[in-house]
Amino acid sequence: MPDKFLKKLQADFDLGLSDCRKIISAFSSEMSKGLAGQKSSLKMIPAYVDVPAGSEQGRFIAIDLGGTNLRVLEIELNGRGGLRKLKEKKYVIDKKHTLASSGQFFGFIADKIKGFVSDHPVEAGFTFSFPVKQTAPAAGVLIRWNKDFAVRGAVGKDVVGLLNGQLLARGLPDLRITALVNDTVGTLVCRGYSDRHCDVGLILGTGTNACYREDLAKIGKWKGPKSAGEKMIINIEWGDFDQIKTSPYDKLLDRQSANPGKQILEKMVGGMYLGEVARLVLVDLVKRKMLFSGQPAGKLSLQKSFKSEYLSVIEADSPSGLRQTRNILSGLGIKNVSRPDARLVKNVCELTAKRASIISAACLAAVIKHIDRNLKNKHTVAIDGSVYEKHPVFAKQMRKALQAIFGQKAQKIKMALTKDGSGVGAAVIAAVAGTKKSNSAGTHD
Repeated sequence: MPDKFLKKLQADFDLGLSDCRKIISAFSSEMSKGLAGQKSSLKMIPAYVDVPAGSEQGRFIAIDLGGTNLRVLEIELNGRGGLRKLKEKKYVIDKKHTLASSGQFFGFIADKIKGFVSDHPVEAGFTFSFPVKQTAPAAGVLIRWNKDFAVRGAVGKDVVGLLNGQLLARGLPDLRITALVNDTVGTLVCRGYSDRHCDVGLILGTGTNACYREDLAKIGKWKGPKSAGEKMIINIEWGDFDQIKTSPYDKLLDRQSANPGKQILEKMVGGMYLGEVARLVLVDLVKRKMLFSGQPAGKLSLQKSFKSEYLSVIEADSPSGLRQTRNILSGLGIKNVSRPDARLVKNVCELTAKRASIISAACLAAVIKHIDRNLKNKHTVAIDGSVYEKHPVFAKQMRKALQAIFGQKAQKIKMALTKDGSGVGAAVIAAVAGTKKSNSAGTHD
């Protein structure tokens, strides 16, 4: 087995402290450019909301539109930083809905909401996990669909307005959508309701993104009022970050993707892509007759056949027998895998996932340095997503990378798994928006 090639493969995926510092420097520069409204790979989108005070109370609805499901939740806030989910319903979004007209699609959502809510007036937050240009706390223009959605007549229109129109048509004038929410922002706000140190939200799942609390005075492109000391959450859209060392396999994946040249960081970190990165490495090893004794790669030769969840299973596999690794390969049509070959497959999976965790940690470090350059204060990072939650060592590797970057000060950074943050956070943001509106009304009396 040619050690020279394996060393090159290791070098392609290894990220040391110097690499992390380069990422931090480039990421910080892109953040500053994005905040100023200059050309940047980071969009730095104002979210029109800050973390809650923790004193909000009452019952609120969350409408969570993701990929294959629509969820409607009712959340109760007790005004003391505590919350509980009162009820929840999940509805499958069939393909016919994703290809429907905007009226049919938002009408479907309105029908489900009508079947969920009671008769009394209610405020709701709308989590809409598609690219929008937010123009107000409860308004945002759809830029484009993704995730195989192709609803007609919605691009370029305010999605809250489209939904409100359908709610009115169904006799629900008292249901007011007071907040349009990005899932990353929802995750930060969800944790921030009970944790006063929470100032960063992070998604590490099928895709990846982050947001953080910024001083309004530092948002150069913000044209609204800037009160002293006031903060706003910024949706970084960090999956677009492109100043990062890539391997030949990343370049090949990017060329074969539906959006070449875009979402470079996400293609190295997101669960939608991690399995494909590993597959491209494995196929190359087979072609070089360094794996499976040159036998055909079976289904492994098919694009997207090596699922990202395989990385978690294989990395958790017992090194003595590697039974789970062999079972996965057998399911792909590769039989009688030797122990050295199974071990090499595991090594490739480890390299792929470890690199993703270090990239995530380095970008997170850049965000925290931007907030608190000398890391004087405590910071909680609210994290949601299957990659972070389910991979056996992803969180540990992120923690190790943060320790290498910050030393002892890394203890001031708490990474908190915040499941279902996008849904619950939407209800909390609705409460925050409702409170602001009430206070504003009181001021004008």
